[in-house]
Amino acid sequence: MQILAALFLDDLDVKPTYEGGPTHLDFKNVHFSAPAPGPVPVQVTPHLVVLVHCPEGEDGQDILEVRYLRGGEQIARNVQPLQVESGKFNFRLVRGELDFDDYSTIEAHCRLGQGPVTVVPYTLLPPVT
Repeated sequence: MQILAALFLDDLDVKPTYEGGPTHLDFKNVHFSAPAPGPVPVQVTPHLVVLVHCPEGEDGQDILEVRYLRGGEQIARNVQPLQVESGKFNFRLVRGELDFDDYSTIEAHCRLGQGPVTVVPYTLLPPVT
């Protein structure tokens, strides 16, 4: 299996194109930075969607691990089983609880099993005044 993409977003809508047809994923407000909800220190809970494909003939069972790092130090981690039907796609939503003492960037390191890592940055900006 392989990770096709990983994105931070506000919402996701899953709907079939027509009855029995393929499924469409509508991503809402994809972003890689956001203003803090208030002054630091603050905790934010961005949603990360990880899109995965299982090639035809593979078993489709693996573990999705997302490690959130700041300056190389792990600040949060999520691990969950993942099953994808052979030849199909699937996704997982991962909600991190991330503590910020300053306005900075963290990186979500996403991988399946011991496979390659997909890195997605998320930057916390000062609040909008």
